[in-house]
Amino acid sequence: MPTKYKIGNSTLELAAGDITRQDTEAVVNAANKRLSPGGGVSGAIHRAAGPELWEECRTLGGCRTGEAKLSRGYNLKAKYVIHTVGPVYSGSAGGPEDLRDCYKNSLLLASQNEIKSISFPSISTGIFGYPVKEASRVALKTITGFLKEHPEIELVRMILFTEGDYGIYKASLDKLLKD
Repeated sequence: MPTKYKIGNSTLELAAGDITRQDTEAVVNAANKRLSPGGGVSGAIHRAAGPELWEECRTLGGCRTGEAKLSRGYNLKAKYVIHTVGPVYSGSAGGPEDLRDCYKNSLLLASQNEIKSISFPSISTGIFGYPVKEASRVALKTITGFLKEHPEIELVRMILFTEGDYGIYKASLDKLLKD
């Protein structure tokens, strides 16, 4: 059962689940720089979307850390996939900025393409090693700030892979909204 929050005119939802099954207009792929299938979220999205997604991704010229690129969703419920490359965690000062750019640029791309609903995974917290608590603060601060200025995005859904990650995100968002 998702937890829903009103942010300006928009809704921010937190839920544990499978990003490939989301019915939002777009899902975000935590991609690698080649936009190839890979493992984790990217592998799951590519498997669910079908081979046409990789065929289209090969035409997009890769993606730099923090950038976002748009493709069709193919066999997914979502019409679009927004691909973004998160930072590999190193504890360096640039990590939070790069992670923020993933969320901001994905939301900007959605806005520019009149996409009103979008589902995000917890970017960089899998094989890229970003600590979930730190990543949740960056993600949620970026998303809530964006929604306050962009009412055209009606729904942002954070799909967390585990109940533990869901609990961390919920605690971070409750704290952020209190401050």
